[in-house]
Amino acid sequence: MSGAGGGVDPGVVDAIGTDLRSAGFTTSRVAELLGPDANAALGRGVWWPVVRATHGVPADRQRLAVLVRLLLLGTEESPDLVASAFPSTSLETLAANGVLEFTGDKVRAALDIRPHSDGTRDFYVVSDQDAAVRRGPLRHDHVLGIGGASVSLARAVIRKPVGRALDLGTGCGIQALHLNAHCEEVVATDTNERALALAAMTARLGGMSWDLRRGSMFEPVGGERFDLIVSNPPFVVGSGARDYIYRDSGMAGDALCQSLIEQVGDHLLPGGTAHIMANWIVRDGAEWQERVRGWLAGTGLHAWVVQRELADPVSYVSLWLADAGEDLERQAQRGGQWLDWFADQDIAGIGMGMISLRVPRAGEAPERILEEITGADEALTGSEVDAFFARRAYLRDTSDDALLAARLSTAPVFLEAQSLPGPDGWQEVGAAVRRPGGPAAVIGVDDVLRALLAGCRGEVSLGALIQLLAAHHGVDADALAQAALPEVREAIGRGILYQAE
Repeated sequence: MSGAGGGVDPGVVDAIGTDLRSAGFTTSRVAELLGPDANAALGRGVWWPVVRATHGVPADRQRLAVLVRLLLLGTEESPDLVASAFPSTSLETLAANGVLEFTGDKVRAALDIRPHSDGTRDFYVVSDQDAAVRRGPLRHDHVLGIGGASVSLARAVIRKPVGRALDLGTGCGIQALHLNAHCEEVVATDTNERALALAAMTARLGGMSWDLRRGSMFEPVGGERFDLIVSNPPFVVGSGARDYIYRDSGMAGDALCQSLIEQVGDHLLPGGTAHIMANWIVRDGAEWQERVRGWLAGTGLHAWVVQRELADPVSYVSLWLADAGEDLERQAQRGGQWLDWFADQDIAGIGMGMISLRVPRAGEAPERILEEITGADEALTGSEVDAFFARRAYLRDTSDDALLAARLSTAPVFLEAQSLPGPDGWQEVGAAVRRPGGPAAVIGVDDVLRALLAGCRGEVSLGALIQLLAAHHGVDADALAQAALPEVREAIGRGILYQAE
């Protein structure tokens, strides 16, 4: 069957790729065409500066300008202009394959095809057009494009070479695309046939080949294990209705995320890692950590759970209603039903965040760290997640005696003093050390810890530094060591201290 739902003809996909590349339809060339202001506006979803920047361009940029308007903005264009942008195949063939559609005497895109870069290469990601581009409610099997959650997940994945990787709930294939660069084999699953068709198109446009399988949760990979599992699942918390496949799992509440976390360990190889975007219910008077800790209890996995945001019911429901493109009356009806269900379930808010998991070494007890990190400058990156697990392993493996014998160095940090105005001017009431850019990489310090961190230059042992500080302050060295060791361990855990080579 032709069309995106049944898959675009491979020859047509190849022709599209040839035309996009020959027109210079890449992230850098689009940015150059638009200029910094219009390109920034495009990223914010503001279209008019982009339309302005793509009209009246030189002839050698005409094809690129048409592609930007057609594929990124969803504008209607004249058939002659669109035909010039796709010289390798006819408009009729593209329409028959569900890539374009005729609207009277104009042509418009039926898909969102946009350039995407991993910093090294440019690719194309194929999805359905969102509600900001195509008016009216989304189709039930709508395939979401690159969004905030998918970008956050891609940024947080550890990018080390591994053998087998699983992208569970692949959608348009954005996670599989990034996995392809460092994984020998990529398996990508989805319940949505249309998503698998568009993911296949994304893969082919990038010259990639993934093992695409249809099915729910881990059903398509029963009995299989992977070095790396990533998932941006349909985690939206609701009553269990399945209005849109990309967001609604059909399971009530946060049961989908709970089930995913509880099962993922059965599909990880020794030393394997999983990164999962998740939402969880927060009830009045309850700590969100307790709910998620319950999911982790029987997994036997190390975990770092980070809540990035806590949304109240109205904000949460409004976010997902706005994405669906429904009219105001329909939004009011759905929103009211959604909020009523939240009230019936005593839901005070929804936590949103990232769950990173790792298989412990043989005989090692699992360790779980659950914390809230909301700073815009504290983004989770793959390197930070990898370093987090490495630091926790170091702390588990290193006794207090071994730590006192180690030579430690302080990472590049800032010392931040907190002061209040008083009768004699500013009076310092506290201080903290912060590692710039590190998520939750901050600890409070007193005068002794401040001096200890300043002295950690990888030259002498921690124990020797503590003895020097004890002599300077006239206190017992053993007592100071016992007081300092928990703070030193916290500093190591936050990446503020590390063992020198």
